[in-house]
Amino acid sequence: MIARIVTWAVEKRWLVLLLTVIVAAIGAFSLYRLPIDAVPDITNNQVQINVRAPALSPELVEKQVSFPIETALAGTPGLEYTRSLSRNGFAQITAVFSDATDIYFARQQVGERLRGVQENLPDGVNPEMGPIATGLGEVYMYTVRLDHREDDKHKPGEPGQQPDGSYITPEGERLTTEEDKATYLRTAQDWIVTPLLKTTPGLAGVDSMLLDGGACRAGGIAKTSPCDLVAGGEEVEWVHQGRWGELFESVPNLVEIETAPNPLV
Repeated sequence: MIARIVTWAVEKRWLVLLLTVIVAAIGAFSLYRLPIDAVPDITNNQVQINVRAPALSPELVEKQVSFPIETALAGTPGLEYTRSLSRNGFAQITAVFSDATDIYFARQQVGERLRGVQENLPDGVNPEMGPIATGLGEVYMYTVRLDHREDDKHKPGEPGQQPDGSYITPEGERLTTEEDKATYLRTAQDWIVTPLLKTTPGLAGVDSMLLDGGACRAGGIAKTSPCDLVAGGEEVEWVHQGRWGELFESVPNLVEIETAPNPLV
C-alpha cells in the first residue's frame, strides 16, 4: 500500500507539489485569522440580568425579585439553566444558553420574558440586561477634564480656559466653581463622548463615574436630591402651583430638554 502511494506521488509529482502549496496557503491564512490569547475566554453563552431593589433585604430580594424572574425565564428556547445572586437591595440572575444559541436571539427572548414579569415585581424595580461582555473582557478607563491645549491660542474672554481660572464654554457660559466645571464635564461625557464611543465596533458599554461631585444633567431636572431643588424655600410653593418656568430659572445647572405636561409632586 505504501509502495503504491510513493509510486503515485513520484509519477504525479507536480500535482503533489501543487496540492502541498494549496494546503500550505490555507494553513497560513487560517493561522493569520486565528485569535491567539494568553488567557482564552471559555465563558459560556449567557445573559446577565441586574436588578436594583432598594430597601429590600436579601431574603425579600430572593422571594420577590430573583424567583419570579427565574420562573419567567423557564422554558426559554436554548436555555440550559439559570442561577441567581441575591444581596441587600440587589439581585443578579444569569441565564446560561447552549453554545448553538445566537446571543442576540437569547437576549431578545430574555427581554420579552422580562417585560411579561415586570408587573409582578415590586414598585420601582426595573430589571436590566447586562452588556454582551465577560469577565475576561478588556476595560479601558479615561478621564474628562478641562485643560489648556498648547495649540489653543484663544484670547481672554473667548471660549476656553481663562487667566482667572474660570472656563468659558462654546455656548458662552462661564464656569467659575469646581461644581460647575464638574457638572459641565459630566454633560460633555453623557451627551458627546458616550454617543461617539458607542459607535466603536466591539464595544460592550460605557459607564460613567463621578469623581468631583458633578451633577447629572438629564431630562428637565438634574439628577439630584429633591431637597436641593427646593432649598430656597420659595420654590416649594412654585412647585405646587405648577410654576415650572420660574423653578427652572431659580435653580442653577439645569438643562430643560423636555418638560412633562402634568408633573407630579
